[in-house]
Amino acid sequence: MRTFQDLNEQEILGLAISLEEEQGRIYAQYAHSLAELYPASAKVFAGMQQEESEHRAWLIDLHTQKFGDHIPLIRRQDVKGFTAPEPIWLHSPLNIDNVRAQASALEEEAHRFYSLASSQARDASIKKLLGDLALAESKHVVTSHQLAETHLTQDARESEADSERRQFVLQYVQPGLAGLMDGSVSSLAPIFAAAFATHDTWQTFLVGMAASVGAGISMGMTEAMSDDGKLTGRGVPWRRGVVTGVMTAIGGLGHTLPYLIPQFNIATTIAVGVVFIELWVIAWIRARYMDTPFLRAVFEVVVGGLIVFAVGIAIGSA
Repeated sequence: MRTFQDLNEQEILGLAISLEEEQGRIYAQYAHSLAELYPASAKVFAGMQQEESEHRAWLIDLHTQKFGDHIPLIRRQDVKGFTAPEPIWLHSPLNIDNVRAQASALEEEAHRFYSLASSQARDASIKKLLGDLALAESKHVVTSHQLAETHLTQDARESEADSERRQFVLQYVQPGLAGLMDGSVSSLAPIFAAAFATHDTWQTFLVGMAASVGAGISMGMTEAMSDDGKLTGRGVPWRRGVVTGVMTAIGGLGHTLPYLIPQFNIATTIAVGVVFIELWVIAWIRARYMDTPFLRAVFEVVVGGLIVFAVGIAIGSA
């Protein structure tokens, strides 16, 4: 691996050409991947990709004039001090905030590179072009804001915000809510049946742990295998499975952990209180993200939970 100070002028131009090509391809990938959900932002990155192509063409022309047609192969990974950008463009769907943050970081790195390269160059024409590109990159952030102002109108911003919210609901809220509801509600019957049948807090805790963890594994696998997310837009299957499985286990463990307390009455009182908190949280999530009226969500969730709760007590007391 070379140090930047060891590079000659031809190698600096070769590295600059490589960086511009890489950056342009990254922006092109952003534009392609964002086109469906974030069309306005896709246009912004398409415009930035065109500018990187122009920079690359200037560099190639100057290299041809000074050193001929053969451009030395030298990349960022061949020079100390450069860090490889995280390949977030391989993720689907892309997180728009991560994309914009990475684009800003790439522009800042390019500005620092051209400033250092210009100070190191001795040939007047090479020094001038590198200096011009340093200035261009420093203005590129401003340019990206201008492109954003052109394409990201208020309506476009609101539309993209709605799309981002829908993606968040589809990929995290829905599977998480399904898991939390299943873990909180379906585990009520076996846990409280065991509690009132045995009046033994440790045995109740073991039943609750088995029910919660088992349900978490089952729900997680079911969600992960339900669909691949390509047609529904629900994202990566394993991620949804993990979210559902973890939230299912949490839902059951909430009213299981109080049975670590040896005193049955105290443990049961706390567990019942936890149940009401869980049901209210579920109702709030439904009202907040699923556009369900809050009172209706409370009625549906609390009434359903109370029915299962009563069944568990009845069976355990029989």
